[in-house]
Amino acid sequence: FNPFCGDRATLQLLLDEKGDVRDVSAVAEGCSIIQAATSMLSGLLQGKSLDEGGELGEKFRVAMKNGAETDETGLGDLLALQVVRQYPVRIKCALLPLTALEEGIKAYRSKSR
Repeated sequence: FNPFCGDRATLQLLLDEKGDVRDVSAVAEGCSIIQAATSMLSGLLQGKSLDEGGELGEKFRVAMKNGAETDETGLGDLLALQVVRQYPVRIKCALLPLTALEEGIKAYRSKSR
């Protein structure tokens, strides 16, 4: 949740017995940037491990900071959101679903111990 603008992203992951993402439910409320980023991220998470999901977040943060010319990162459609780099105030909109994912993974791992 971003209290400054009211954007909200909710991700629910169904994990298989190995801990890989079997299904994703994603809901975003707010601007079109957060809605697009949440949708794109949910598509990328299918079949990934939680570690791979976390790596997506790290790679996207780097791409949003430095730019990425090709999809060697595995970010797929998320790379289209690099245009948001021109509007620094809006970068948080694109990163919010990734923050939600990272917080969820952290909470899941702390409960699993």
